[in-house]
Amino acid sequence: MRFYNNSHPYYCGIDLHARLLYVCIIDSKGEVVAHKKIGANKDDLLLILEPYIGNVIVGVECMHCWYWVSDWCAELGIDFVLGHALYMKAIHGGKTKNDKIDSFKIATLLRGGNFPIAYDYPREMRAARDLLRRRMKIVRHGAMLKGHVVNTNSQYNLPATDLNLKNISARQKLREQYQNPIVQRNIDLDMALLDCYAKELAQVEWFIEKQAKNHNPVYLELLKTVPGIGKILSLTILYEIGDVARFESVQKFASYSRLVKCKAESAGKTYGTNGNKIGNAHLKWAFSEAAVLYLRGNDKARHYLNRLQKRMSKAKALSALAHKLGRCVYFMLKNKTVFDEQRFLKG
Repeated sequence: MRFYNNSHPYYCGIDLHARLLYVCIIDSKGEVVAHKKIGANKDDLLLILEPYIGNVIVGVECMHCWYWVSDWCAELGIDFVLGHALYMKAIHGGKTKNDKIDSFKIATLLRGGNFPIAYDYPREMRAARDLLRRRMKIVRHGAMLKGHVVNTNSQYNLPATDLNLKNISARQKLREQYQNPIVQRNIDLDMALLDCYAKELAQVEWFIEKQAKNHNPVYLELLKTVPGIGKILSLTILYEIGDVARFESVQKFASYSRLVKCKAESAGKTYGTNGNKIGNAHLKWAFSEAAVLYLRGNDKARHYLNRLQKRMSKAKALSALAHKLGRCVYFMLKNKTVFDEQRFLKG
């Protein structure tokens, strides 16, 4: 966890919402100089902050609508810092909680050096990252639709099928299994949505890859040298990392990627885990998938996994392999080097 601890004459905390803001500005002594609710627009915000520009730091909690505040501050040369939502527990405590109190707490955290920092993702790459995350949700919904087809077979006690549903003839054969025209229509609906998804996702993937070649072609090509990391995983890792230089060490990168096990200790005793959901779930998924795909048709990798399984369970061995891949990717991107399998499996 990193905290913002630079000194400024004034500190501005904003409790951010989609349609309104509650702004609190305090001075270096902690005295409130402005405290007001305004609409979520640049003109009203400028009216409050204008007398303090050049001497103020603005802090907001990370939520879905922080982009415009960050960009607006960058345009006016105002220092801006983004607060990590899961670490900002202090603003949620107390018997009374409202927007006015929250904005004051945010400003106070900034002044006291206790403001937990989140990554202010680069403006030019945000939209592509959001589109890639949107693609992931649609792919998962497509998997649910395929699951529904399988479940319908079970529901009517029909034998499992290995039909390739990409073929029109296979789909027709699947429909003919059901005598009820309403059930047939149910399956048709699944197939129609899957067709639409397949067509749109192919275009989206091509479009995102095109953007990635403009944003960071070096990262993209380096990631593709890792066996098991193809187009989608390389795009996911690229856009979720942003710039690998923001991680001071490989340990911090592994922690951010949720590749290390959390542990809660006190007075020499272990109390299970804590903070398992802090970090990037998309990177966790990407490296976990990469570990499984890396083993496919790779005898050397399977031999390495078997060595790990002599000391731990298969699940832990796969997690260890994902962790190792994450560490490897960190150094590859940092040093601009391609994947070296012999060196990777040597450890």
